[in-house]
Amino acid sequence: MKKLLISILTIGVTAMFTGATPAFTAEHSHMDAAKQTTATTKATDLQAGLRDLWLGHVFWVRNVAVATRYGDNEAAKVAEENVVANAKAIAGSIEPFYGKAASDKLFGLLAGHYGAVKEFMIATYGDDKAGKVTAKDKLIKNADEIAAFLSGANPYLPKETLKGLLYAHGGHHIAQLEALAGKDYVGEAKVWDEMKAHMYVIADALAGGLAKQFPKMVN
Repeated sequence: MKKLLISILTIGVTAMFTGATPAFTAEHSHMDAAKQTTATTKATDLQAGLRDLWLGHVFWVRNVAVATRYGDNEAAKVAEENVVANAKAIAGSIEPFYGKAASDKLFGLLAGHYGAVKEFMIATYGDDKAGKVTAKDKLIKNADEIAAFLSGANPYLPKETLKGLLYAHGGHHIAQLEALAGKDYVGEAKVWDEMKAHMYVIADALAGGLAKQFPKMVN
């Protein structure tokens, strides 16, 4: 009802400034409000869904990192299974827009991302400096590949913007692992807060790009 009243008031104010006579019926106004509500709901649902998926990524990777740090192999195994399931869900979220092949491609890239993070984790916990450098290089290369893939699929997702977002995300993984390795729990808590907030930035960027490229599906 509130949206209907706002719609009616908007038409009335427009008429005051243009001299036009508002021609509408209660039925038309209700239909317009319903369409606007549906569009808003679709876009909001997409954004919320992507936020949940990307937050799940950092949640389960952190669980792997903590369980591994303290030698809980069973917990690490379960967490890693969920990392994989989450990556499949993130990849699956683009299938309605780009198809199965693109979804499979993204899953492979996300698997590469996690593989590089895990390699950095092992090197960090083992104090392997050379291994850390190698893993970090893989993480950067993978970020470039994901950025190229997504920007190639969607003109509203600039490659350089995506690279910046993904580099920052990789940096959060690195900072978190180094904090856990050094038992810097205050520092790790700070990184975790930053990491979670950054997941929303990435999810919102992807949701916005999809809404612009596929307005009929999202709006």
